Amino acid sequence: MTREAFDLTSALRPRLPSPLQPVEDERFARHGVRLLLKRDDLIHPDIPGNKWRKLVPNLHAAAGRPLLTFGGAYSNHLRATAAAGRLLGFTTIGIVRGDELASRPLNPSLSRCAADGMHLHFVDRAAYRGKDDPEVRERILTAAAQALEQRWARGAADGGDRGPQDRHPSAPVGPPPDHAHRAGPTTDGARGCPQGPGGPAHGSGRGGPGGPAHGSGQGGTGDIYVVPEGGSNALAAHGCTALGHELRDVTDVVAVACGTGGTVAGLAAGLGPGRRAIGFPVLKGGFLGDSIRTLQLEAFGGPVGDWSLDGRFHFGGYARTTPRLDAFAADFEARHGLPVERVYVAKMLYGLTVLAAEGAFPPGTTVAAVITGQGASSR
Repeated sequence: MTREAFDLTSALRPRLPSPLQPVEDERFARHGVRLLLKRDDLIHPDIPGNKWRKLVPNLHAAAGRPLLTFGGAYSNHLRATAAAGRLLGFTTIGIVRGDELASRPLNPSLSRCAADGMHLHFVDRAAYRGKDDPEVRERILTAAAQALEQRWARGAADGGDRGPQDRHPSAPVGPPPDHAHRAGPTTDGARGCPQGPGGPAHGSGRGGPGGPAHGSGQGGTGDIYVVPEGGSNALAAHGCTALGHELRDVTDVVAVACGTGGTVAGLAAGLGPGRRAIGFPVLKGGFLGDSIRTLQLEAFGGPVGDWSLDGRFHFGGYARTTPRLDAFAADFEARHGLPVERVYVAKMLYGLTVLAAEGAFPPGTTVAAVITGQGASSR
């Protein structure tokens, strides 16, 4: 498939620009603050929110090649990537954190990935943490490429064909029914998927300035295009500038929950002078500021835009919640008729209400909250 033929807008029909919804909320109004909801969750039913904005530039670059990426057992990014593969007919490979999961029934999130044709490749947590080390990364990618080649070979022998996203680049056959494969960090063998012209991955798991790395898989799997965990790289940051462009003339402050920093990096660059972005990290650790600075350097050549992070509202870490957060989300749903996704969106909205109460926004400020996910179940 050529890049010219890979017309994502025609194939997927996104709702862009995404709707902007004013809401009346006395927790903001009493401080003279106007709240808008930027409904990025409505961009596409299967690739919503910042996943669309970050993933689509990488899909253009991949141009139909098999795409490999990383995530945890409940990763929104893995689900969006798998859905894109199903909709557009290309192979997807998910490197999943936790090899113990390979012997368990798939949870609803991973089941959705598998149903969409993603080949799940489980690695132990130590290897996953080290995936940005070039040697560890190459072993992981080599093992995944070999496992995929074996499935294709078995599928050819069985005469199976499960759809275009499952097909070997050089043969019209599909894999057998099993989508899960377990791999350790010490797999030996010939070379796997080396980094492309951008060089080895940086500490944040990104490729070089030209986008994520790709290379040749072992055993004739063809080019495999690699997208980092969360989908955040230079291409993704460029994709997220459109969010800033859509908001720069209607708001003073834009708030977004963040996990890997790509959305904040691009949003701030797109907002332009006199506007600022606030990111609410959903993970503990305080590392995200460095990641955003590195992303902006790779994407734009240096710092761009006014942005800040408020790390007080992670509620224990990724995918963690508390009764207080659940009660807040349920109340927001009741007030505004909006299902509130718990992993990202609820934490951002909670943080905004606290900032408003603290007087962080002068009277007359318009704040746009980016709704990146769908529903209370964190699709």
